[in-house]
Amino acid sequence: MQLDLDHDLDDAAARARLATQGFATLTAPALAALIGTAALPDLAPCWDDLPADGYLRDGGRYRSRRHGCAIVHLAGGVGRVEPVPPRAHYQSTTYNALHGGIERWFAPLADPMVHHPAWRELLVHLARTFAGVRRPVEDRFYVEAHPFRIDTEGGVGRPTPEGAHRDGVDFVAVILVAREAIRGGETRVFDADGPGGVRFTLRQPWSAILIDDTRVIHESTPIVPTDARRGHRDTLVLTFRSGGFQEPGDQATEFDG
Repeated sequence: MQLDLDHDLDDAAARARLATQGFATLTAPALAALIGTAALPDLAPCWDDLPADGYLRDGGRYRSRRHGCAIVHLAGGVGRVEPVPPRAHYQSTTYNALHGGIERWFAPLADPMVHHPAWRELLVHLARTFAGVRRPVEDRFYVEAHPFRIDTEGGVGRPTPEGAHRDGVDFVAVILVAREAIRGGETRVFDADGPGGVRFTLRQPWSAILIDDTRVIHESTPIVPTDARRGHRDTLVLTFRSGGFQEPGDQATEFDG
């Protein structure tokens, strides 16, 4: 089913959508209102300095990225973002059959991103929204941040080469930063335990989808250039997990069912 993005979703409505259907879509103004700042576009230049992803097992050279982690503390009603030293990104093969089972080390997030006031507001307010759906253990979320650029220099770029998947976390936010000279990149969300699904395309910079990763699976279709120019699709993927970061041998990464 083709879906249009919601234009007037506030925090309470976003929580309700997450609780009832497992995902919620937000236009750029709705996301800005939810996190209390319109300054997210200040972060966009950081996507022009992403190192190539050296772990792609399909042989592609279409993905550039960075990676960073933080712990968002919600106790006491005042959100606090605790920086975490650089660490490997890990997913079990249950959630990523293509790239799972290995520790992947990426370049850290750029300082202009993590030191911008909008960054704290984004993490804290998304954590509060997700906590309103399902409270995390000890009132804290373990957050991993992934700025991606998928380009079409080789003719096609794959935002999710692993296919439809879950990330092995509690919640996911996928935020579109830019689309330049491309076709494709359609987002698809499916019930994890049934045939139901929707599809839509994020086109407006800083529009977003919020996902309950325990209930739905998601993917984005490949992108191709619209003309002879090299096109790209920039996104920010944030994952929120209760109880700790994913670790090798951590059975908590395996959901029941």
